[in-house]
Amino acid sequence: MTLALELALVGFVLSTAAATALLRDLLASIVVFAAFSLGVSIIWVILQAPDVALTEAAVGAGVMSVLLLVTVAKTARSPDDAPLVSVNPKALAVVLVLVLVLVTTLPALPPVGDATAPALQETNEGGTTPYGYYIGNAYDETGVENAVTAVLVFYRGFDTFGEAVVVFSAVVGALILFGGGMRRETE
Repeated sequence: MTLALELALVGFVLSTAAATALLRDLLASIVVFAAFSLGVSIIWVILQAPDVALTEAAVGAGVMSVLLLVTVAKTARSPDDAPLVSVNPKALAVVLVLVLVLVTTLPALPPVGDATAPALQETNEGGTTPYGYYIGNAYDETGVENAVTAVLVFYRGFDTFGEAVVVFSAVVGALILFGGGMRRETE
């Protein structure tokens, strides 16, 4: 992947995030949010985490967009709304300062896949960090070639199951909440 393409993707994600926050039209904001989520899922693919990318695409662009669209369909919109939200200059300045501070830390991060990353090095006691253990032993212990999948399913399976229960409960709750208004009334 070329640096120009990666920078263009980051620019796309940042611009869709800003547009989602600034657009006053709810429908347009939801569509831009779905595009943002798809952009983030592509970033996860580039970072070689396809399971996280699939989750982001399914939940962020799929389920959340549908739930937001149903919410907009069930509420009234005012035709007098301006197309963009007005921005408080002081709040924008604080956000920009925070972003600049965070961007200055990026050069300190190791490159993706760097074998000399601190997480892969030995601790002061001579052992490996948990991350180093996962990376070093994931394939041999689980047979899964993707370390993220190995950690989510085998090492943190109970947590992942709990997260799945929460997502399932949220979907059931949304279906119960919206189910009554989605039935066709017969006379």
